[in-house]
Amino acid sequence: MEDILRPIYQERASNRNTLGILVMEKKNAVSPETDNFDSILLVIVKDFEDNWLVKHYEYGEKSAALHIVDQHQLESWIKNSTYKRVIEWVLEGRIIYDRNEYVADLKENLQTFPDDHRSLRLTMEFSKLTRGYNESRHLYETGNYLDAYSRLLRSLHYLGRMAILEKGYHPEVVVWNQVKRIDLEVYQIYEKLIKSTEDIEDKIKQALNDIDISLTKRTERCAEHLLQVMRTRQSSWGFGELKIHPEVSPYVYDLVGIIEYLVSQNIVNVVLEETKSTAVKHRKYQVINL
Repeated sequence: MEDILRPIYQERASNRNTLGILVMEKKNAVSPETDNFDSILLVIVKDFEDNWLVKHYEYGEKSAALHIVDQHQLESWIKNSTYKRVIEWVLEGRIIYDRNEYVADLKENLQTFPDDHRSLRLTMEFSKLTRGYNESRHLYETGNYLDAYSRLLRSLHYLGRMAILEKGYHPEVVVWNQVKRIDLEVYQIYEKLIKSTEDIEDKIKQALNDIDISLTKRTERCAEHLLQVMRTRQSSWGFGELKIHPEVSPYVYDLVGIIEYLVSQNIVNVVLEETKSTAVKHRKYQVINL
């Protein structure tokens, strides 16, 4: 297949703005890693005005997808985990062109997974989990068991990704095979939920309790990115101040859920400040034991 695709990527390699080219090939009949194409070509370009361009090709019974991506767009996807497949393409793809070892360095950086990047990713997954957990508990307590079950399954994927990230790995598209190898305790929460023969109400109750225990153990580690931001000053934070802080932008839409959860766990303290009204206080937040 690579011989067939060579004219396509050779044209890109001759462009001085092209930083690198990788190919990811299909390994199984059903291949979510390659969107079921036989091959993925990832071309990384600097100063690419289209930002992200995709073309599909077919040759005989074979198919291929070409992704031309701006360098900054790619790095944003990796940092914010907004396009998970591309991380796999970089990690698992074979380098067929590399200008000044840009792709080799990118691969090495992903494999070593720097602490600051991992801390951000953990807090992003944690923010989604706390929101999903609260929604699932509310649905359960109001008797909406099927909706609670569905929301709980999605929430468990965030817990699974957190478990993988804690061990220093990037979550793959197929998460639970990774979790089974890395964190059996988390895997068993998922397995019990989907395989238990108990009534749905009892299954949900047990899973909520298990997640609650698992969350409590992980809270400070997984919320560390936000806690570090809050520790950058001695005074308390108004929610609006935190919301516009550039460091929290990747999880800003789930920020209120994290804050409320940290308050419930006595990690963040509520500080009440006077307003113009004697009856209304301004609610601010401060990490306990700065």
